[in-house]
Amino acid sequence: MSAEEILVYAVELGKNSCLYFDELECDALCKEKILHRVLRNVNSQLLVVRPDLNVAAFEDVTDQEMQSGKGMHFSIHCYKTTTPLAGMPVAFSVQVEDKSYYMCCERECGEMIVRFKEGDVPKEIPGESNIIFFKKTFTSCSSKAFKFEYSMEKGMFLAFEEEGCLRKLTLKKLSKDEVDETMKISLCNFSQNENHNL
Repeated sequence: MSAEEILVYAVELGKNSCLYFDELECDALCKEKILHRVLRNVNSQLLVVRPDLNVAAFEDVTDQEMQSGKGMHFSIHCYKTTTPLAGMPVAFSVQVEDKSYYMCCERECGEMIVRFKEGDVPKEIPGESNIIFFKKTFTSCSSKAFKFEYSMEKGMFLAFEEEGCLRKLTLKKLSKDEVDETMKISLCNFSQNENHNL
């Protein structure tokens, strides 16, 4: 027998013998907190969003460029969830000049594409959403690095792939026991290279 706490809720039968549960939370996601970080890949490159070129890629960035923050200072919107085993639901947004852009995924020519669209991340999300990713620890040995699983397609994670001289942000399929370094993302403060947990 385990020492786990088991919650019990009162139920009542209404008219027509319908079953009602009192005080249960709905499955909607509600924003809990926002963290401000840069996203670093395994090569210590920062994710930089360039909406004018319709591209997001990991790049080598100088300290001076990082302080300016053009397209690389992310807001990580953390949501409360009723299904914590999936990982912490998060959405990403970034400020470029005077405009805000949010990360989303869309199917294009049969392939999932990561995009940044102008607009704000919603405070509440009533159901499934193409902007939500589940934050998971990268490996049990690497607790300060994460991988982000797309909420609408299990097994698809944010990653980078080489395209010419770019390391473009993409979605990549991961088999259950595989470790793929292209999916390893660290969250760092703007002013220093120190990693932080959410």
